[in-house]
Amino acid sequence: MKGRKHYDSIPTDLIPEILSRLPGKSIARFRCVSKLWLSSILTRPRLLFALERANEEMLFFSSPHPQNPYDKSSPADFLIKFVCPELRAFTSGLIYLCANKRVIYNLSTGEYVNLPDLKRYRKSNSFLGYDPLNKQFKVLYMAYLSGPDDHRILTLGPSKERKWRKIKCRLTHQPLHDQVRINGICISGVLYYIGKTDGYTSEERHYMIICFDVRSEKFKFVKAECFGDPKATKLINYKGKLGGIDLTYNDSDAIELCMWILEDVERKEWSKYVYTLPVNNIRNVFVVGVITTGEIVLSGKFTSTPFCVFYFSPERNTLQRVEIRGVGEYHEAFETECTVRAFVDYVVDSKFIA
Repeated sequence: MKGRKHYDSIPTDLIPEILSRLPGKSIARFRCVSKLWLSSILTRPRLLFALERANEEMLFFSSPHPQNPYDKSSPADFLIKFVCPELRAFTSGLIYLCANKRVIYNLSTGEYVNLPDLKRYRKSNSFLGYDPLNKQFKVLYMAYLSGPDDHRILTLGPSKERKWRKIKCRLTHQPLHDQVRINGICISGVLYYIGKTDGYTSEERHYMIICFDVRSEKFKFVKAECFGDPKATKLINYKGKLGGIDLTYNDSDAIELCMWILEDVERKEWSKYVYTLPVNNIRNVFVVGVITTGEIVLSGKFTSTPFCVFYFSPERNTLQRVEIRGVGEYHEAFETECTVRAFVDYVVDSKFIA
């Protein structure tokens, strides 16, 4: 028909912008449209929020990172609700939950698997790692320091092959873990977490970074003496390298971020950076992580009205405040009292474990 314009394709530079504004469930469906769309989806990490209510419900939401320094708000799309879970780990789009059973859940596809039963001492710690070369997820269980159990590992795959295997670690240590902060992080096939070595006196006990190669299932160890308070240090992925950030307040009540980057694991070489935020009225926040642009993300520890996250750029010394607004089902969760956990690198991912 004359006068009607036909558009056969969408400009490639607009595809990531369009996808970043869509709800998480829509993105999961659109990954099948084309390889270009799939590539755009998988390379755009989002914020992931886990909101814990007083009634023991845990609600998951995802929100896009701001695409320009002028963004003042961002929608948070509801993903799923769990009742009475303990969130053990988050890696490469999967979450590891413990309640009556141990479950690995893909937030993008809704797929999940129950792990084989493993009777363990209640103070045990477990982690989820991903080997990008073999495309395998593995669950690492570290026995309690004074408990009777052995360390175990499980490779996720077909149910018949899903078995716990014994694994040895030559360093006797206790992984650090609390109910709010997840201690471990997986970077390029290596799982890192902070642990405290065994000893009769405080001088004999040291904080160490445990480096577990998911593919070879071998351990390495790096001293964590550089961190001011290892129990409060947030491990981060800084442009493919392991880092740690300590958050403190100076005499002017401004936030100071002390960031250490592990430049060389074998030589145990670290670089140190200290930043003071240009605003001094931010309270009750924690370090979420670092995004690919190098910005450090902070989030409120509890939901509030308004609920905000902050993006600090060390290069520009700027702080961007973004209000998170819940949309769709359970949107009111951001306006009620919830404890907040957050992650910077949630991707809509179709790969799974079987």
